[in-house]
Amino acid sequence: MANDRAAKIWGVSVISFILLVILALTGLVNWFLLPRGYAAAGSALATLRHFLRDLHAWTAVLFMISMLIHWALHWNYIQAGLKRYKRK
Repeated sequence: MANDRAAKIWGVSVISFILLVILALTGLVNWFLLPRGYAAAGSALATLRHFLRDLHAWTAVLFMISMLIHWALHWNYIQAGLKRYKRK
């Protein structure tokens, strides 16, 4: 049973890391590489910018969900830490 729990935690951690990397890449590409405003009007770069912005937003939603799952799986550890902090 503990092995199954560890596998779940590992899986959620890997998925969260992949989502974080996608968030970083889409954010940095949109911020630094793709033109904004009228500079991109009517070009394929404008379409790419909108696609990456949507991908960034949906990846952020999935990342938040993965973090909620991660925290739920670690809830006993979080409670134990809070109890220890409260005693001090």
